[in-house]
Amino acid sequence: MMQKGQISWLFFGFSGRVSRAAFFLAGLLLAIMQAFTLYRFTLEPEGSGASGLWAISFWALFFVSVYSSVALGVKRLHDFGKPGIFAVALFIPMVSILAFIILCVYPGDTGANIYGRRTNAPKD
Repeated sequence: MMQKGQISWLFFGFSGRVSRAAFFLAGLLLAIMQAFTLYRFTLEPEGSGASGLWAISFWALFFVSVYSSVALGVKRLHDFGKPGIFAVALFIPMVSILAFIILCVYPGDTGANIYGRRTNAPKD
């Protein structure tokens, strides 16, 4: 059961830990939302008001997604006891694909670590 504030913590919080599945699914949701706004933008006639609205929506979502990707990466790294600064690897061309795959498949710590007592929760 989802607690109040769990979604905002997942996408915008930097404390705690997040599991492989939550990391992958949250990243997939961000990618789908970006693809949808880009798709809608391409359907509108160039220079129309709707085209401008979808372009603004895409760029706004892009910047929110970058922030959320960093937050997700930091929490995923915390899950196996690594500092969040390594999340910068998600933005290095060519390395980013490998970093994302590693974060999706590398198992987290089974018990508590310095970043939290359990996975998918902020540090308490």
